Amino acid sequence: MLKTLFGRHPAGSSHPVSPATRLREMAGSTSADKAAAMLIGPAALMQLSQDDARIVVSYMRPHRIPQGTTFIREGDADKTDFMLLILDGEVTVETIVVSRSEPITLTVLGPGRLIGEMGLLDGEPRSASCTATTDVRGAILTREALGKLLDDDPRTAAKLMMAISLRIAVRLRESTDKLKMYTQLTQAMQQEINRPTVL
Repeated sequence: MLKTLFGRHPAGSSHPVSPATRLREMAGSTSADKAAAMLIGPAALMQLSQDDARIVVSYMRPHRIPQGTTFIREGDADKTDFMLLILDGEVTVETIVVSRSEPITLTVLGPGRLIGEMGLLDGEPRSASCTATTDVRGAILTREALGKLLDDDPRTAAKLMMAISLRIAVRLRESTDKLKMYTQLTQAMQQEINRPTVL
């Protein structure tokens, strides 16, 4: 794991650095520009402005994940303190369904997608496993860095947290719609099963 941010300051640095200084140090970084553009793309957090995204990216750190590495494990309660923005590569998201021993693939995520934002906010155990299908290059925001952003720039931090909350709300609504459809299907199947057979 790389230990520096997109600027020059170490991720765990105790020296206070203003958001303006972070942005100056990040100037000219094509990776940082790419991360900022992806952070506000349709697959991530469209509610942020370009300036907001650049500030958030200045608190992130680059991260490489080799192909085949499972970097988030379903049920893990210890490593929930980060979210990852995929810059290059693909990640397979899988879960173990009740009464199955083999995981089921939920989705494959590519560039511009976020992973782990729920864990970043609530610290609860991970709800799925994530494995790098290819070599992955990404940008990580840790809970510690989010706390520093809250101290340094509360307005941008609030906008980030609102954008993440809206993203989670959309996913919750999608899950609710799927649950309703599943309930309707099971009711229709039960009615078919209960229908008397005519001989």
